Amino acid sequence: MERLLRRIDDEIVSTGGKRSRSRAHIMGIFFRSGRHLTVEELTRKARVKNRNIGAATVYRTLKLLARMGYAKELDFGEGAKRYESSLTAHHDHLVCTSCGNVAEFEEPRIEKLQEKVARQHGFSPTMHRLAIYGQCRGCAPSGEKEKTG
Repeated sequence: MERLLRRIDDEIVSTGGKRSRSRAHIMGIFFRSGRHLTVEELTRKARVKNRNIGAATVYRTLKLLARMGYAKELDFGEGAKRYESSLTAHHDHLVCTSCGNVAEFEEPRIEKLQEKVARQHGFSPTMHRLAIYGQCRGCAPSGEKEKTG
């Protein structure tokens, strides 16, 4: 992890950016979290050790990581964008519309079907995102829990 953070910091400096302890702190939390974080969530986590970190600094850091290809901006229709690391393998998402939990999953059959559909339509995809919306086990009505459990 430390090597990754140094590499990103070196890239920022090589393109004319400045070193920043706040940015380094934010990046460390972001990459170690393994979650889909909003600016607000990441700001709260960063402020635990440094109360002076503001949401604007977190936002600019996440945007910079996205421009550099280290983060992805995701919009699950909650009113706030979420960010995840680009360093993980491709995966899709299950989004709970009740509690906001986002779970990742990989399913090769879905990937193959998407490729087949694209070929049938003469389409050459460069990327895709799949998000399935509904209720997680914890939020589903009790009858639904039995069906999915």
